[in-house]
Amino acid sequence: MDFTFSEEHQAAVEAAKAVFAGVAPDGVPSPARTTGAVADDFDRTLWARLADADLLSLLLDTEYGGAGLDAIALCLVLRESAKVLARVPLLESTAAAATVQAYGSAEVKEELLARAGRGELVLTVAAHGRTGHDPAELAVVARRDGDGTWVLDGMQTAVPWAYNADFVLVPAHTDDSRHAVLALVPRVHQGVVLAEQISTTGERLAQLRLESARITAPYVLDTEGAWEWLRLLLTTGTCALALGLGDGVLRMTSDYTSKREQFGYPIATFQAVAVQAADRYIDLRAMEATLWQAAWRISSGAGGALPAAGDVAVAKIWASEGVRRVVQTAQHLHGGFGADTDYALHRYHAWAKHLELSLGPAAAHEETLGDLLAAHPLA
Repeated sequence: MDFTFSEEHQAAVEAAKAVFAGVAPDGVPSPARTTGAVADDFDRTLWARLADADLLSLLLDTEYGGAGLDAIALCLVLRESAKVLARVPLLESTAAAATVQAYGSAEVKEELLARAGRGELVLTVAAHGRTGHDPAELAVVARRDGDGTWVLDGMQTAVPWAYNADFVLVPAHTDDSRHAVLALVPRVHQGVVLAEQISTTGERLAQLRLESARITAPYVLDTEGAWEWLRLLLTTGTCALALGLGDGVLRMTSDYTSKREQFGYPIATFQAVAVQAADRYIDLRAMEATLWQAAWRISSGAGGALPAAGDVAVAKIWASEGVRRVVQTAQHLHGGFGADTDYALHRYHAWAKHLELSLGPAAAHEETLGDLLAAHPLA
């Protein structure tokens, strides 16, 4: 594995830093200050700036106006976005568009991809299943009708940005259980019902119910491996968000403990404080190493002792447990100041909890890793 980022990767990071420099975490809507959703929509102004910087089309080919980059580039940008709690569907829309590009019909690619890359069209993914604990593809059943149309029935929970996206990419299983399919379901469509849910971040999620929703064949990705690839990309992107959030929190903690004094000395000079901060730094470096291993496996298609899913599981285990430890230590070292709603840390804590559990907590991925080790004994 080569940890060196290419010039294109570094350019994407610089562009992301320039865009996100204008986002103030203190200005991000706080879930502690409202009983409902913090906002009805994501940050459209920031979304437009991302489009202008060509950061919404990173994974798209040049024929669709994209840069033709890989999952590593996406994770680098996601990391920067999480440092400032950027309220945009960057992961979901980019991952869905990349999946359509890799597995979709020529007709749908021509219709959707360039518009998605310009930010004119927003995609999201229903990836949490019926309860958030069961496989997402089992929550919806898809069957072919006589005219070739697909009919979808079932329910997905906690769909991010569903009220604001134009299409939701929904995994489903077929009657013969050959493999999962992915259906591009319009937000406004007969047989599509949304019910509001609120995440720990205060963002508006949706329970998506499909009641004999009819989707024409071109909008259904019926290629084996499409859902598995999308799921791995989403999980790896979630790890990148956790790493960026953890980086931001540790920097806040470092700044605070360097200025906060007790007995005439900054508390950062106290051994107990320094040891806890050092432990969290080690967590972040482990999160970073496992993230880039997973992103590299997805991007390169390189083989290994285990399938790429094994590397993704390891990355998610570290991300889930690491980001939780980072924010808990930050709260402890900040004292009561960490709970002040005029300070940004409580927002990071709420986002960290969401990322910890998103697409499966550490225990779920430990089980996945165990199954892979049982199926692929290491020599």
